[in-house]
Amino acid sequence: MTQLVNLPKALIVGKNLIGGEWQDPSNGARIDVVSPYTGEAIGTVPMSGASDVDRAVEAAKKAQRAWGATPIRERTEVLFRFRQRLLEHIDEVSHLAAAECGKTVGEARAGVLKGVEIIEFAASLQNMDDGAVLEVSRGVTCETRREPLGVVAGIAPFNFPAMVPMWMFPIALTLGNAFVLKPSEKVPLTSDVLGRLLLEAGYPPGVFSIVHGGREVVEAFCDHPGIEAVGFVGSTPVAKAVYTRASAAGKRALALGGAKNHFIVVPDADPEITVDGVVRSFTGCAGQRCMAASLMVAVGDCDALIQKIAAHTRSLVLGVDMGAIIEKPAHDRLRADLEQAVRDGAKLLVDGRGVPAPEGYEGGYWLAPSIIDGATFDMECANRELFGPILSIVHVSTLDEAIALQSKSPYGNAYSVFTTRGATARYVIERAEATMVGVNVGVPVPREPFSFGGAKASKFGSHDMTGWGGVELWSKQKKITSKWSLQPDVTWMS
Repeated sequence: MTQLVNLPKALIVGKNLIGGEWQDPSNGARIDVVSPYTGEAIGTVPMSGASDVDRAVEAAKKAQRAWGATPIRERTEVLFRFRQRLLEHIDEVSHLAAAECGKTVGEARAGVLKGVEIIEFAASLQNMDDGAVLEVSRGVTCETRREPLGVVAGIAPFNFPAMVPMWMFPIALTLGNAFVLKPSEKVPLTSDVLGRLLLEAGYPPGVFSIVHGGREVVEAFCDHPGIEAVGFVGSTPVAKAVYTRASAAGKRALALGGAKNHFIVVPDADPEITVDGVVRSFTGCAGQRCMAASLMVAVGDCDALIQKIAAHTRSLVLGVDMGAIIEKPAHDRLRADLEQAVRDGAKLLVDGRGVPAPEGYEGGYWLAPSIIDGATFDMECANRELFGPILSIVHVSTLDEAIALQSKSPYGNAYSVFTTRGATARYVIERAEATMVGVNVGVPVPREPFSFGGAKASKFGSHDMTGWGGVELWSKQKKITSKWSLQPDVTWMS
């Protein structure tokens, strides 16, 4: 047996972090945290209630007053220390994230390093975000100052236990807010390690809090009068519900939802780049990410490319090249999706259901990557987000037909084209309705300082996550107009 991940040797008891102290939930309720690698519990997590949110927000409000008044350079010094602590413990964080969400350790490590990029961007704000002062009329100046909102909250999904929380809290904290995090109850243990490292770095008690739980905690975040803004990443139905509820309560809200990302492949595409990009896109993190391109639109004769994609897909090794599915219900649903595609008339070019689990991990939730060919856009496999290692292929005759399919999709997260012709790439870019577009890139995630965010049913709210979009999300601008002397001329500002 090859050891794929360092599973915890003893059951980890997760706790809430409130006012700098690790606490049990007030109601005493807990559920197991199950590793997708084995199907066995590796810890327990509190299922907190609204009263726990109340206590966290009260502690955060007290801490935020002094933290918001702290100069940004001093706030950044603490962030630098957290970055150092995180890198020192990157193996611990990566293995724990992999153990509870099912991805490979390499993928988990990459997620941590992406989070480090956000930290580094947030640390740069002390030198970049200097406001502006302008003499707008004789003797009259206008200036802007960026200020924190107060107490803000983030709700994270299961698929990136380290990275998605770090999409939010480094920028929010550096801007002077206090931050309350609700991790997914499926992957809560990594967040507790992040909380520990933040305390060790020197963040004051209450500036960063964790409240574990499920729907009750999410609704309490949306409703609580002490929370000024809410960030969310997850499925589209929940994103819409969170945005609607938080906005109705007068909060600033950004809720990122799901996707059914398309990529167009044309016959002139570079075979090596295309095969690698396509396979990495739909199998990375076992397809359990909103940037996975799960619908390939083949324009014209792409049969040779498709055969190479299929061959490369069959060569992937479970546990080494791709991790496990998050939980048994998702695993069973994905298998049913493959059966439904065949009933609908599509062909299974690659069927991952018969591939055995890695030795020693037979109790886990494993499904090798699969390819559905000959799909049509009215089939569920082509228009619904399956959220697993399944690629559906639709064949069309022209580039305009391919672009028209994206217009029919309710989502607008990511869109890619594989081609060697610049004119083809430009044609697709100009017509893409998604807001993150790739050229010969299967996962077009913007890197800092460019921000992350989709369109249509993939995003509810204004601003973006990360980058300058994140700065706008977690702060407000105060505008000051000043006049210190009487001027001889009269203007509209007199």
